[in-house]
Amino acid sequence: MPIRCEIVSQDRMVYQGEADMVLLPGSEGMMGILPDHAPLLTTLKLGVVTVRSGGSEEYFTIAGGIAEVQPDVITILADAAENVAEIDVERAEAARRRAEEALAKGPPPDTDAYLAIEAALRRSNLRLEAARRYRRSGSKPGRIGEER
Repeated sequence: MPIRCEIVSQDRMVYQGEADMVLLPGSEGMMGILPDHAPLLTTLKLGVVTVRSGGSEEYFTIAGGIAEVQPDVITILADAAENVAEIDVERAEAARRRAEEALAKGPPPDTDAYLAIEAALRRSNLRLEAARRYRRSGSKPGRIGEER
């Protein structure tokens, strides 16, 4: 009996489906969630969520958030989330370059601006690393590992 998994970002439902296992980047380390898991509420850090279902895996980058686990459903409320198969590598590279250039100019006088630049750099690096690691070149959006 699978567990229902929902990944929601601030602007859209990123994923909704059944899973045999969900791996989460918890604030204290990676967590594996199986069906009938004990109820749990946890914070999430920047990282990759893996949804395993029927022998295939789907990967999602998240930029922090929270997860609520019930025995039959896991709901991930992410600050930002994206299916790795949908990552625009050129856009992520451009964002990384902009953030690196902004940091190379020296820290801005505003602490919030500096933290925003650092966060943008971390997100860009995560997106690029996830695309490099979890998808084959030329892959289309969909389940990772599926034959096309």
